[in-house]
Amino acid sequence: MALRLVSYSSAKAFRPVIQYAVQTRGMATEKQLSNQIRSTTNIRKITSSMKMVSAAKLKGDEQRLKNAFPFNAWTERLVGEAQMQEGATYEELPAKCLLVPFTSDKGLCGGINTYMTRGARECGKSLTAQDKQFDIAVIGDKGRAQLKRLFAENVTKSMTGVVSPGSYGLAAALASDIIAAGGASNYDAVVLMFNSYVNPAVYKQKYIVIKPLKWEGVEDEPLQEYEFEPDSKHEILVDLYEYMLSTQVYYCFMDGATSEQSARMAAMENATKNAGELIDKLTLQYNRARQARITTELIEIISGASALEE
Repeated sequence: MALRLVSYSSAKAFRPVIQYAVQTRGMATEKQLSNQIRSTTNIRKITSSMKMVSAAKLKGDEQRLKNAFPFNAWTERLVGEAQMQEGATYEELPAKCLLVPFTSDKGLCGGINTYMTRGARECGKSLTAQDKQFDIAVIGDKGRAQLKRLFAENVTKSMTGVVSPGSYGLAAALASDIIAAGGASNYDAVVLMFNSYVNPAVYKQKYIVIKPLKWEGVEDEPLQEYEFEPDSKHEILVDLYEYMLSTQVYYCFMDGATSEQSARMAAMENATKNAGELIDKLTLQYNRARQARITTELIEIISGASALEE
């Protein structure tokens, strides 16, 4: 192997270059920092705009939810009130259920879809531990992607492409899909799982159990004090069950849409704040790098001038 001899003066001349390369290894350049500051500033503008759009949409969703509440209030006598998912044991659920979690097709709304799918997973695990059967008909693409990882065999139906804000016609179509999945014939109950809106900063996960309306052979036969003419009670209760399910789906959809907008508004506000903090940090790094470069250039100029004087 050939050896190359380098004079001391040549090695001394290369030494500052070698030291400078070691010092700057792994550090971003001024150009890279400038580009990152520019891109982060653009992201902050986008998230700030999305926050304002979500705040404007939230007003309309709150009004639609307020109008949907009396439309759905009559069903509480037949199905009861919605229960909290947090801390629930699901022991009151019958032997075979159809779980219907309400999620969204769009992201950028914080962990609202994760909380809902987490509640559905906990419910599924509890039912499995109790030797109960269940299937899942998930609404929303986000919930489908997450639930299929754990309950691929139980997800029998998924309904995506749900346009928000919805209408009762959309809710009726969703209810028809749920009934087509076996609603009253193959299951003892349909469990609707949704995000319930409290205020712009708080939403909670709830579920409501809708059982088929039995008319024969049960002690608590529904609507015993009413007479049905000219149709039979059997036919009317079947139609009433479908209407009750559609109104419940409508209310859950309105409640979930309002919660989604509030979560998106909060998520975009946090993203805007984080982008601002990142811009300040990158700006400080950029100023330090610029100051170091200027100092190095001044030292080189002074050193060169001193060498010329000698």
